Amino acid sequence: MPRNKREQDREEKRGEIIAAARLLFLNDGFEATAISRLAQAAGVTPNTIYWYFKDKDDVLVAVLEAELAAQMAEYQSLSFASLAERLLWVVNRLEQVSQLVSTVHARLQASAAVNDWHDRFHALTEGLLSAEMLNAGVAADRIPALVKISVFTIEGLLAHSLPLEEKQSICAALVA
Repeated sequence: MPRNKREQDREEKRGEIIAAARLLFLNDGFEATAISRLAQAAGVTPNTIYWYFKDKDDVLVAVLEAELAAQMAEYQSLSFASLAERLLWVVNRLEQVSQLVSTVHARLQASAAVNDWHDRFHALTEGLLSAEMLNAGVAADRIPALVKISVFTIEGLLAHSLPLEEKQSICAALVA
């Protein structure tokens, strides 16, 4: 049965709100983005935001979900020569949305929704990394520790701005 017009319009409007929120959160920051400002950018009234989302953290989670889906689709469509190149790609993508990364970590204690998303994100990405390591021939008993080391390394690369050559060298050393 085809979807009716109202449902389609609802999803389109929700997508427009998410797109506006993504731009505002990345450019101005989550804390600096008031619901009224988001509504204005999305072309709706502030009350309309609450028709689509429970609160601003719910909007943030929707932005994170959309960003993750887009990045996962791109990741899966790319062919990489090595695990080091895949790790560097992840670091570069996370750097592009570093404002969102910082916001997630800042909101972990204040928002159950953001905390839940963060836990699911880590489970997904650590599972993917585990599978990548297994496919690369890493011994299964070494994978859990190497995944944690990789996560800590990626988080460190995000916290410290380094030239591309250094990041490449670190990712290559990590998988060696």
